[in-house]
Amino acid sequence: MATNGLGTRRPAGQTSEAADGRRAGWALLATSLGFGVVQLDVSVVNVAIKPIGADLGGGVSGLQWVVGAYTVAFAALILSAGALGDRIGAKRVFIAGFALFTVASAACGLAPTLGFLIAARAVQGAGAAVLVPSSLSLLNHAYRDERARAHAVGLWAAGASVALSAGPLIGGVLTSSLGWRSIFFINAPIGLAGILLTLRFATETPRAAGRGIDLPGQLTAIAALVALAAAMIEAGQRGFADGLVLAGFGVAAVSLTAFVLIESRRRRPMLPLSLFRSRTFSVTSAIGLVINVTFYGLIFVLSLYFQDTRHYSVLLTGLAFAPTTVAIFVANLLAGSLARRAGRRTLLAGAALLLAAGLGGLLVVGPGTSYVAIVAQLVVVGFALGLIVPVMTSALLGSVDRSHSGVASGTLNTARQTGSVIGVGLFGSLAAGHLVSGLRLALVISVGLALLVAALTPGVAAEA
Repeated sequence: MATNGLGTRRPAGQTSEAADGRRAGWALLATSLGFGVVQLDVSVVNVAIKPIGADLGGGVSGLQWVVGAYTVAFAALILSAGALGDRIGAKRVFIAGFALFTVASAACGLAPTLGFLIAARAVQGAGAAVLVPSSLSLLNHAYRDERARAHAVGLWAAGASVALSAGPLIGGVLTSSLGWRSIFFINAPIGLAGILLTLRFATETPRAAGRGIDLPGQLTAIAALVALAAAMIEAGQRGFADGLVLAGFGVAAVSLTAFVLIESRRRRPMLPLSLFRSRTFSVTSAIGLVINVTFYGLIFVLSLYFQDTRHYSVLLTGLAFAPTTVAIFVANLLAGSLARRAGRRTLLAGAALLLAAGLGGLLVVGPGTSYVAIVAQLVVVGFALGLIVPVMTSALLGSVDRSHSGVASGTLNTARQTGSVIGVGLFGSLAAGHLVSGLRLALVISVGLALLVAALTPGVAAEA
């Protein structure tokens, strides 16, 4: 028996249960900090690219690499990082990943040259890849009750979604008040808090000694993504018909083919290709890639448009994206209930058509277009995206056995970050010559991609 603060005795089991609940709550906070800061750094840099360029030099292609180095490393390493956590314990890997991410963030903030910043961003992306799968493993281990676990995972994902969509606003506020280096230094207290909370409250997960690193698959994945990013980015300076650009696309295609062949023949691949036998899994992975091409490509180019064409300050640029952030957040809250009422398939199709309409409305953009006309369409775009992402994620995870939920989540993250790489590379290259005409062409492509998402939705399971 144990006593509470009033001196009343209660069974020890109740005390232990309450203590476990408190520990789980603190573990949720630690893992949410890890996932949130990773997602924040996907988007926070976009509004700071002009000050970074003014300080460190480099044209549009160099600034694309500041964004792309992070997402390439993140996308390429996340599946192997999940296997590493299974092999040696998620708690150890999570702490190591948070430490690496925090140190790399400090290096980004201290970067003396653009090349140093790009290299540090790649290391930061590697830390991010380690953090995400291990954070979910720790969360699953902390909550044994299925309903409590589902609620905790929902909070974990919602916090990251808010951080991701608020990145441009946070970046604008920090850069305008403290300088662009502050967007990286702010990660230090977050990282320290996350590490201390994990050490104190998280419980180590069981080790799966049989899980190994698929080195051939990992190397070909890295080669494919780096070659693809390089070709996309250099196309803005050299043109898509340039020999080196075409060679980059060729290396990417050969590496991707080699990756598929390797994964199909390994006994324990980093990406089990059998998952793609599920039509819902395949379609939602494709939707994740396409959506990120549009969203992150446009954030990059619109940030340049607001600052170069409209001559907004960094703070005003961040504030220009604030209504989009609010729309995404509101839609995230409504997505679950709307999916239950209308069904996933109907909601995804409707949201994709709404996205196409919002993107089409942005085609009026020009040097003198009023901000009110632009922001009205950005709110529509944000609301549509806020509906698509949680429903897409839920459908993908529901299409696989729970034993494969970690790999499925990693696959979706890989697809989405690959989309980010393509979007920033492609749309940045289109805008490298003439910003406004390049932005309009990017919008035309984005409308087509939104319509593609709508066309893909019949392949998603209708049940919410």
